[in-house]
Amino acid sequence: MQLLKLDLQFFAGEKTEKATPRKRQDARKKGQTAKSADINTAAGLIAVFFCLMILGPYFQTHTAGLMRAIFQNYLLMELTENNLQMLMVKVSSETAFILAPVLIVSVIAAVAANFLQVGVLFSTESIQPKLDKINPLQGFKRIYSIRALVELCKSLLKIGVVGGVAGAVIWSKIGEIVRLPHMPLQSSIGFLGSLTIQLGLSASIALLLLAFLDYFYQKFDFEKNIRMSKQDIKDEYKKSEGDPLIKSKIKQRQREMAMRRMMQDVPKADVIITNPTHFAIALKYDEEKMDAPYVVAKGVDFVAQKIKETAKENGVSMVENRPLARSLYSQVEIGRAVPEEFFKAVAEILAYVYRLKQKI
Repeated sequence: MQLLKLDLQFFAGEKTEKATPRKRQDARKKGQTAKSADINTAAGLIAVFFCLMILGPYFQTHTAGLMRAIFQNYLLMELTENNLQMLMVKVSSETAFILAPVLIVSVIAAVAANFLQVGVLFSTESIQPKLDKINPLQGFKRIYSIRALVELCKSLLKIGVVGGVAGAVIWSKIGEIVRLPHMPLQSSIGFLGSLTIQLGLSASIALLLLAFLDYFYQKFDFEKNIRMSKQDIKDEYKKSEGDPLIKSKIKQRQREMAMRRMMQDVPKADVIITNPTHFAIALKYDEEKMDAPYVVAKGVDFVAQKIKETAKENGVSMVENRPLARSLYSQVEIGRAVPEEFFKAVAEILAYVYRLKQKI
């Protein structure tokens, strides 16, 4: 029986891992976030129709006044170069004054809906010109893709649901609609306005429910698109934390520099306390610098041998004291003073060394 060989490297590029915080941050800087444009549209429509419902008398009064002025005054005026500009400005300002509440409310609703989805975000990445956008091959791929098919299904679903809701509202009012020709003008206008607002609110709420479903789909699609492979995560870690090989070389270089500095201080020591083979601690007493003797160098095994060789070359005395050497190595860092519990032992050693130097 032949065994099937699998090369695990084949799967190294598979994007199966969740995006890291840095990947999400980079995507956000490019303007790539999970959001649904349908939520903005639905929120704007709901706000507009609520505004029309609440400010109905305002719109009715000002619209009627504008129409009255047009038909009673402006159409009967003799147009000249002097009054034409004035007339256009007046009609435009009246129209803007009527539409201002609707426009302001719709903009506020759309901005609020967008803020609730993505927060504060400003990016020029999405509006920058890219050659891929005018590439016919890329355009063909965008048209005939899974995403395009999903968008088509979403559009058909929106048309079906919104059309069904609108049809249900109209069917519920079919009796009044049939009697419209026999109603007084003011009553028919009021009914049509009420029907329009009811249709708009019902369709907008239905669109908002679909928009929430679309938001969850967009979030799922966004998470899928920013997935990373194991190699991507490794590469990102190297960029953020640095290449482990380079970091190890830097640390090695730092240790070598520290070793050289320490070895330069060994000739200045008063005494080297040894184990005798495994530990070596160089001590110095300088009353102008510290009140107690302090460690200028220490090492174990190979480093200890180097300290002893340097001390021997420079005539620094060495004293064997195994317990003291071990204790000082484990408890005192380079540049630190000897703890009080070792004062007596160190003082005896220094006194012995000073006596030797005087004899010499």
